[in-house]
Amino acid sequence: MNIVILAAGQGKRMHSNLPKVLHPLTGKPLVSHVIDTARSLAPSSLCVVYGHGGDVVKSTLAAPDLAWALQEPQLGTGHAVMQALPHLAPEGVTLVLYGDVPLIQPETLQKLLHAAQDGPDAAGALAILTVELADPTGYGRIVRNAAGQVVRIVEQKDASAEEKAVREVNTGIMALPTARLGEWLARLSNDNAQQEYYLTDIVGMAVAAGLPVRTAHPAGEWEVLGVNSKVQLAELERIAQRRTAERLLEQGVRLADPARLDVRGTLSCGRDVFIDVNCVFEGQIELGEAVEIGPNCVLKNARIGAGTRLAAFSHVEDAVVGPDAVIGPFARLRPGTELAAGVHIGNFVEIKNSKIAANSKANHLAYVGDAIVGSRVNIGAGTITCNYDGANKFQTVIEDDVFIGSDTQLVAPVTVGRGATLGAGTTLTKDAPPDTLTVSRAKQLSVPGWTRPVKIKK
Repeated sequence: MNIVILAAGQGKRMHSNLPKVLHPLTGKPLVSHVIDTARSLAPSSLCVVYGHGGDVVKSTLAAPDLAWALQEPQLGTGHAVMQALPHLAPEGVTLVLYGDVPLIQPETLQKLLHAAQDGPDAAGALAILTVELADPTGYGRIVRNAAGQVVRIVEQKDASAEEKAVREVNTGIMALPTARLGEWLARLSNDNAQQEYYLTDIVGMAVAAGLPVRTAHPAGEWEVLGVNSKVQLAELERIAQRRTAERLLEQGVRLADPARLDVRGTLSCGRDVFIDVNCVFEGQIELGEAVEIGPNCVLKNARIGAGTRLAAFSHVEDAVVGPDAVIGPFARLRPGTELAAGVHIGNFVEIKNSKIAANSKANHLAYVGDAIVGSRVNIGAGTITCNYDGANKFQTVIEDDVFIGSDTQLVAPVTVGRGATLGAGTTLTKDAPPDTLTVSRAKQLSVPGWTRPVKIKK
């Protein structure tokens, strides 16, 4: 089985320099959705027909299992499939998909392939994916004879008034016998209103040759909706997100509002997870049992342990959070962060490339970068690990049971020994010994009789 994905269109109505098929839907390019669906069918050949923005499209999607066929100029769908012919295995079925129709489901395509393979002889049949629309304007109409058999497809611009009244339309997705494909494509003509080579004209050739023409139908109209504008892209984004929300609800996740959820990757959840409104999940996200995600949080490539709570406006990226932790609000966990069980990271605290052991806490206004922090450590407000000298990064080590007072600067590389206490306002440039109070601050002075300056009158 061959699959050809047509992805050469310019997409003028997108009003963008980015090729249409690379515009993102749920966090990945439109055509990537189609490629992933195609791969799930295990084709022997997978060919992408590209054109506008060709170098960008190829570099973005480059993969060893993809063959590439350039369509230049773009002269219609039939012309596009012609370019792919050299990459197709000569036997079996060729399935034609579209790079701007991203929500088509594997189960629907399996039905279409079954219809194409179920013929009276080895030639099989030609199968078309069709759908009935309340408003079929702009689509090619399916023309049937009195017996209900498909005899041809007529495009909107070439249709008569009677044909325009037909509500069953061609989605463009077809499964064709590869052995006949080359012959049919060679016979296509551009004698039509758009002066293009229509792949749909093959239907009439198949009928004339006595080959069965069958139809299959998607589970819903949403599967075959295409993208030609930013408006349509936004509509498909909401459809895709709503389907994701419904799957999560069916798995037992509690969503404050299914309409205000954005999953731009893969989100897996344990039991009794709660997600508040306006949260964004990117990449690979794992939420353990009873995790609570507050409103307006952003998580990217993160693993959150069971029972952990993220308060509003927290950002977690490329980080691991252990069980029963409390994060936020307004906390930021940057790449390389690993938090153990019971860690508290409070408002306006930023952690980067650091490991923090169990039951430690930094509850407000702190920066911890390139650090190893032990268990039961208290990091006071305004504490900073000074890990960068303008050229190199250095590590700070804070051992178990350390208490760090507010407004402390730890100038790395430096180690704070187990059980040590750092007084507020300390600038630590040398190691602090264990079980000892270390203070580094200017001597306090009180100047009697001192008066504030007054403003000079001019």
